[in-house]
Amino acid sequence: MLFLLILCCATAFVATAMLVRYAREHAGRYGTEVPQRFHTGDVPRLGGVAMLMACTVGWVWMVLSDRFRLPNQIRIDLLAAVSLWLATAIPVVGGIAEDLTQRLPARYRLLLTVCAAVLAVGMLDLWVPRLGWAPLDAWWAATPWLGVALAVVAISGLPHAFNLIDGYNGLAGLVALICSFAVAYVALQVGDRQLAGMVLALAGGTAGFLLWNYPRGLIFAGDGGAYLWGVVIAVATVQLVMRYPQVSPWFPVLLLIYPVWETLFSIWRKLVRGQSPGVADALHFHQLIYRRIVREVFHDDEARRMLMRNNRTSPYLWGFTLLTVVPAVLFWHNTAVLVAFTALFVVSYVWVYVSIVRFRSPRWLKLRQ
Repeated sequence: MLFLLILCCATAFVATAMLVRYAREHAGRYGTEVPQRFHTGDVPRLGGVAMLMACTVGWVWMVLSDRFRLPNQIRIDLLAAVSLWLATAIPVVGGIAEDLTQRLPARYRLLLTVCAAVLAVGMLDLWVPRLGWAPLDAWWAATPWLGVALAVVAISGLPHAFNLIDGYNGLAGLVALICSFAVAYVALQVGDRQLAGMVLALAGGTAGFLLWNYPRGLIFAGDGGAYLWGVVIAVATVQLVMRYPQVSPWFPVLLLIYPVWETLFSIWRKLVRGQSPGVADALHFHQLIYRRIVREVFHDDEARRMLMRNNRTSPYLWGFTLLTVVPAVLFWHNTAVLVAFTALFVVSYVWVYVSIVRFRSPRWLKLRQ
């Protein structure tokens, strides 16, 4: 496992270095007036390319090590590896196309993630077999198409949720890294080394990318990187719940509640204001943290000042994420506790969001800068 992690990390690190060096001519195509831009200068948005390469290397090594009985082997089904790669590559390539051209409409990117989800569900025979509540589980099992539909929604929706929180250096990347390690931990607890290895390949690739992304922001993950995180983690969590009855279906819900709830809340917020959910704005939770919690940095260089504020925003959200990941990992088999923590997060999120909007931020958020 450690060798796989190091291999994928090194691959992503080298590939990202090449992109930082040679892909800057594409960075100038990203608009300077878009509301989600919080950096100066032209920065490549092709981190997804490097991370996809790292995952590919890791998954190929898993197949070869199993086939030829190499050291540090992890047994893996070839069809499963190919299916996951295909399901991942479809939206990632579309995201990379958007990162390069800025011309792929959101509806087409959504269609690509839906196609990837249908492919993954079909080739890997995925479905959500239960809801974790006994009175409903018998009815749910008798209507398996609902479980299939929920799996499609989860796999097609999570990539866009990660894309939504990908706003500051290291933010979405570290959230994905933490969630990947959490899924790998639970997979090892139930004895599934194959699933743990497939997620650790993503973790290694993400770590190699983050070495260039945080704190200097030399490259961004882009839509391609966000879609990669979403598809792999969604498929892995659905497989975990499907294969092992002891894993509560609320484990992935609590684990990923930050990007998921940020997406749902943003959709509701825009609909209430009469806006299309696909229209970008600057009112997401991480953007409010940047504007109203992180204090202004006094520095003569505007670019340096913006970079420092950018870097100080992400740790707030990392801490917010740990408040859900830690209980998810500790109580991955206890539905009641997971539901309680999920509800607590939703209430806390809304309370903090409304407080910040009304300029009544909680004192514990106003740390000295």
